Amino acid sequence: MFGTDFAVFNDGLMRGAVAAPDEAAWLKIVVLGVYALVLFFLWLYGIHRYHVIWMYRRNRANPPVPLAPYAEEDLPLVTVQLAVFNEMYVVERLIDSVCALDYPSDRLQIQVVDDSTDETRDIVAAHVAAWQARGVDIEQIHRTNRSGFKAGALENGLKTAKGEFIVMFDADFVPPSDFIRRQIHHFSDPKVGWVQARWAHLNENHSLLTRMQAIFLDGHFVLEHTGRQRSGRFFTFSGTAGTWRKSTIADAGGWQHDTLVEDCDLSYRAQLRGWRGVYLVDQAVPAELPVDMNGFKSQQHRWAKGFIQAMKKLLPTIWRSPNATFSQKVEATFHLTNNLTYLGMVALCVLMMPAMYYRSQMVAGPWAIAFDLSLFLGATVSVLSFYATAEREIDRAWWKKLHLMPLLMAMGMGMALNQSKAVLEAFFNQESPFVRTPKYSVDGEKRRKAEWAQKKYKAAKNLMPLLDLFFAFYFLMIVAYSIWQKLWFSVPFMGLFGWGFAYVGWMSVAQARVAKAAAAAPELETA
Repeated sequence: MFGTDFAVFNDGLMRGAVAAPDEAAWLKIVVLGVYALVLFFLWLYGIHRYHVIWMYRRNRANPPVPLAPYAEEDLPLVTVQLAVFNEMYVVERLIDSVCALDYPSDRLQIQVVDDSTDETRDIVAAHVAAWQARGVDIEQIHRTNRSGFKAGALENGLKTAKGEFIVMFDADFVPPSDFIRRQIHHFSDPKVGWVQARWAHLNENHSLLTRMQAIFLDGHFVLEHTGRQRSGRFFTFSGTAGTWRKSTIADAGGWQHDTLVEDCDLSYRAQLRGWRGVYLVDQAVPAELPVDMNGFKSQQHRWAKGFIQAMKKLLPTIWRSPNATFSQKVEATFHLTNNLTYLGMVALCVLMMPAMYYRSQMVAGPWAIAFDLSLFLGATVSVLSFYATAEREIDRAWWKKLHLMPLLMAMGMGMALNQSKAVLEAFFNQESPFVRTPKYSVDGEKRRKAEWAQKKYKAAKNLMPLLDLFFAFYFLMIVAYSIWQKLWFSVPFMGLFGWGFAYVGWMSVAQARVAKAAAAAPELETA
């Protein structure tokens, strides 16, 4: 799901006629042929970003409007489900914000669907009891197993849910008090199955990592969701900060846990049944971004793997469906297959050095500039335009973030190995549990003290950071070769991609070491 477009333009790309054949001519043809195919594949998804921008711009003046708002006395019964698993640092904040929602108390039920195996269970029990004493209809529903993970917990909660509509929040969200009132009136249209709000960010300014994550998510939640929903394409529920019609969940087949993206799965199944969703880009609900690289990589791995699982499960059904238009099928294909581009990015990295060597032996052709420019505009400018457009729509000071766009693109390359592993695991049906993303109640700028590192969550150890650092060194060699061959335009791009691998790899190693040291010495100050 993250940073699938990047710069592939450099001096002499596919320059024209190949030099005289030699004993390795066949190898040149194979390497450059595969390299060109990979570039075209990535270019295609880059061009699709322009299509998303076009869908957004064409429809941004047509916000969804409730068919007929409910009168105050007719407001329906609502159940709020809070999905919790070992969230000791943020769960009290969540419960407090939900209990403060501005909605008639006699029509509001709150369920904390809690699969926790640590002290979170006791924290939730005490906090729920305190709010019950104040007259709030809130209960803790704790399971002794994680069957079905989050989807299983939500499905279990539906057994005792009294509401006609189900509001959902993950543990790190802090909903504003008017959340339900801004969503519920859209259900006056009987074909609306769910309503989704935009994610905002509690701790965007905590670090470079959180600032880049915020830009990435803004692109998805401002342009993709808005463009798809308002243009009549399929769009997906994002698992939290939204409301479902209870009967829609049942009609679509209920929560299913054969993918790691139960939210995406359910929303596609619902749309194929004739339901539609509503997206409110102007309703922002703040949440906490992962503050450590390993937590971020775990989250992105889960999303990438889940989307490929959903692709395998849903795409054949979507293309066979008589209820989906051709444009809906095409957009769904781009959406569900987007993470395949990470495999292309890794292939491009491996082929980069031999391809550059063979290109240095090629004779320039007059068509090369047009070819290169097309790749440059499709792959590089598209990602910069995409995220700059999103920021411009929601932030008056958007231009202050422009310097982060190349770094975001580079980090997307640096995540390619992590995400490719997720894609391959999904293809080969390797099962894995729903791994929660650690959240530490880091709300603002806390750069000096590694407060998150002193808390209990630790990333699983693996060799991926070392492989990231190896690719960083590999790109350093490519930069040196580019300078030697005077391929000056290649140097900044190859250096940027090397920085992406170095940043992802080094932060994974360094933050794990900081966490280990902080556990032994809580007073540790970071540099």
